[in-house]
Amino acid sequence: MRITSVTANNRKRAFEVRTRRGEWLFPYGKAEPTPTPTASDRLVEVFIDPELGREGFTYLLASGAEGSVHIDHVLDYNEEPGYMRDLLLHNLTVQALERIETSALSRREIIRRPGTSPAQFYRLIDPTDYRKSVDKLLALLQVLDCEVDLVVRDRRSA
Repeated sequence: MRITSVTANNRKRAFEVRTRRGEWLFPYGKAEPTPTPTASDRLVEVFIDPELGREGFTYLLASGAEGSVHIDHVLDYNEEPGYMRDLLLHNLTVQALERIETSALSRREIIRRPGTSPAQFYRLIDPTDYRKSVDKLLALLQVLDCEVDLVVRDRRSA
């Protein structure tokens, strides 16, 4: 996801990041690696970084130090729903790949049991493909003799 604009809001002590999908705040203090802007080391410049493929921004401090932030850090901090879905798909895919490697079932059997085609199976186990559905991944994990629990808990008690 490309960044369309980024500005510094010193009053909120946060970067304001805009993309085609929305606008988010990212606090100075969450920027990694350090240094982050402070009262003694002011922010001089912030810009969309072409070296990051316009998927991140770089900031310069008065001391000459600089730092960069990728859009994934902004989306993760703000728990953007689309990003969180993609993260869930990636984690389920990695688990499926690990289970396939240790499974006694052949690939043909793993493909046959949930009723998928070989092409669909290989799309399911591609960690970079985010067009797949969670329900097909759950079906694949069930064939691999896995139980998947989705846990919902109150953040205050976690």
